[in-house]
Amino acid sequence: MTERIVVVGAALLDGGRLLAARRSAPPELAGRWELPGGKVEPGEKPEDALVRELREELGVEAEAGERVPGEWALRAPYTLRVHLARLRPGSARPAPLEDHDELRWLTPGEVWDVEWLEQDVPAVREVVERMAAGVE
Repeated sequence: MTERIVVVGAALLDGGRLLAARRSAPPELAGRWELPGGKVEPGEKPEDALVRELREELGVEAEAGERVPGEWALRAPYTLRVHLARLRPGSARPAPLEDHDELRWLTPGEVWDVEWLEQDVPAVREVVERMAAGVE
């Protein structure tokens, strides 16, 4: 049996808003929105991978927080896990540096205004519930 490869997604929160990133590649995902993140490398902690991926993809310094309950299947052998995250004080503003062409900060009322990738929808639902409860 093939071992699962974990992909970490960041529910990056700031001022009661969630950051959404629009994919520019690969073609089958382009134009859809996701929580930014990427693969956990062998021997890397998921929280460290999340911080590294946000630096590479968005040019920001962030802190990984608690894991959002759940795990969502991507194409084999990948599985998605999501962590809450926040920008470190003094971090640059996020910019779409890699694999994305647009970023949006969404309030809870705007979260469903974008077309999320199917695998991100359950995680986004969990995050919106946490946002409604005042978690940041």
